[in-house]
Amino acid sequence: MKKIMQTMLLTAFVIFATASFCFAEYTVTGNGEFPFFHLGCLIIGGLIIVSLKKKYSKLYLSEAIGSFALYAVLVAIFTAPVVDALKNLIN
Repeated sequence: MKKIMQTMLLTAFVIFATASFCFAEYTVTGNGEFPFFHLGCLIIGGLIIVSLKKKYSKLYLSEAIGSFALYAVLVAIFTAPVVDALKNLIN
């Protein structure tokens, strides 16, 4: 029961993090230049981390949540608005 509950919590975190990524990117870029490739990468990465958590019981919930959070930050860094903001910050 504990394993199922932890997998459900991880799944909820992945869904909420992906939804917040979608909302943030939509508000910044609008409908014209939405990064669908980055969204797909985020969804695939979330599915992989959830499946690893389900398969391996020794993987802690905090490790899985932390790894997906870092992955989401990594994906968000390489979107066009963030790259443009970093270019403006450096120049």
